[in-house]
Amino acid sequence: MRIAIIGGGPGGYEAALVAAELGAEVTVVDRSGLGGACVLWDCVPSKTLCSTVEVVTWMEQAPSLGLTTEQPALHIDLPTVFQRIVWLANAQSQDVEKKVAQAGVKIVHGTGRLDGPHEIAVDNGERIEADAILVATGSSPRALGSAPTDGKRILDARQVYDLKSVPERLIVIGSGATGAEFAHAFNRLGSAVTLVCSRDRVLPGEDADAARVLEEVFERRDMTIMKQARAASARVTSDGVEVELVDGRVVEGTHALVTVGQVPNSADLGLENAGVKIGSWGEVPIDGVSRTNVPHIYAAGDVTGGMMLASVAAMQGRIAMWHALGQAVAPFNRDEVAATVFTDPEIATAGISEAAAHERSLSVEVLTLPFATNARAKMVALEDGFVKIIAASRTGRVLGGTIVAPHASDLILPLSVAVHAGLSVSQLAQAFSIYPSLGGSIQEAARRLMGR
Repeated sequence: MRIAIIGGGPGGYEAALVAAELGAEVTVVDRSGLGGACVLWDCVPSKTLCSTVEVVTWMEQAPSLGLTTEQPALHIDLPTVFQRIVWLANAQSQDVEKKVAQAGVKIVHGTGRLDGPHEIAVDNGERIEADAILVATGSSPRALGSAPTDGKRILDARQVYDLKSVPERLIVIGSGATGAEFAHAFNRLGSAVTLVCSRDRVLPGEDADAARVLEEVFERRDMTIMKQARAASARVTSDGVEVELVDGRVVEGTHALVTVGQVPNSADLGLENAGVKIGSWGEVPIDGVSRTNVPHIYAAGDVTGGMMLASVAAMQGRIAMWHALGQAVAPFNRDEVAATVFTDPEIATAGISEAAAHERSLSVEVLTLPFATNARAKMVALEDGFVKIIAASRTGRVLGGTIVAPHASDLILPLSVAVHAGLSVSQLAQAFSIYPSLGGSIQEAARRLMGR
């Protein structure tokens, strides 16, 4: 069977690997580099930046651990920091390309578009015929029309890596995951950060208790958080920028970073040539096995307008190929998704949230266990964070959970497995954990829920 994939990001390259493993003849058309925007400009670079600034936290904690240095000041060479980030992103892209090529996938560099229901035309002149097609073209930063970016003073999340020095006063417009991560990173680098939130708290889509912890940490680190403050416009001044809010207030800074979401990359793909429906804001609707309204044309990842996560894109791409190639496959289940906000502390979630459980009128037991009494947390001077588990009242089945801690992205896996496998808190509690470890608090929380 001939499979053609437009887009080499997580949705595209993971799908290509699955299809190749199942013996299909696979072609990936990619215009920017394997790994896509996720690897080259978005996820990998931003998380590398967040990982880099962990050093600042370590240095701040050193005196409380009895460690001192003769040179307490930390010098930040931002061009070198960003040079390493860009190098790592390119290296990761090359690694992905090697892996895909070694799997026997044909990689075509160029921009592809549908030219009928079974053919892709590439701008380099090639034409690719396929029995099934996957569209995995990702998304791009949403522009704030009243705050046009210039790449110097007003930036989007891909332009920050061109900065030559740490912004003295940075205004971050948007308090979702991307805005919170960059606000955290530049605050740690020494910027005076103002975070403009259009809602009543940061991270409005995350667990409310987790967001509250992060707000407290941000404010303790002298970040200014402006709530219920929607940006109306931004303009460059003689020595910086001014951001005007819809209520008339004006926020002044040296730079502004616009992080107001992503828009699906569905334009100019020729989808209409194949009869594929497109939603009102550019999203490509799909069903549980990643099919569009045209049965042999699939879509995965950000272009579908759903949960814009690399892990979701990869899973949707795999499911598409399993289905297209006749494998037994379960539909995508958003109630099992795990995700992380890479701030300090990190916020990781798996399954459904406490708020979602209440909205659905589910009978649940919720237990929140702070890390304050955890021995390992005390060893590393961890003051903030918790483990929260949401379980079904009658069966004890783990439905979801939240972890707020350094490297919560690594700690969340047991809860993610429990949600996926339908484990009970009893089964989770009876598994071995390490003492001392932060992960031990997951087991303790499950054990306490057993008693309810």
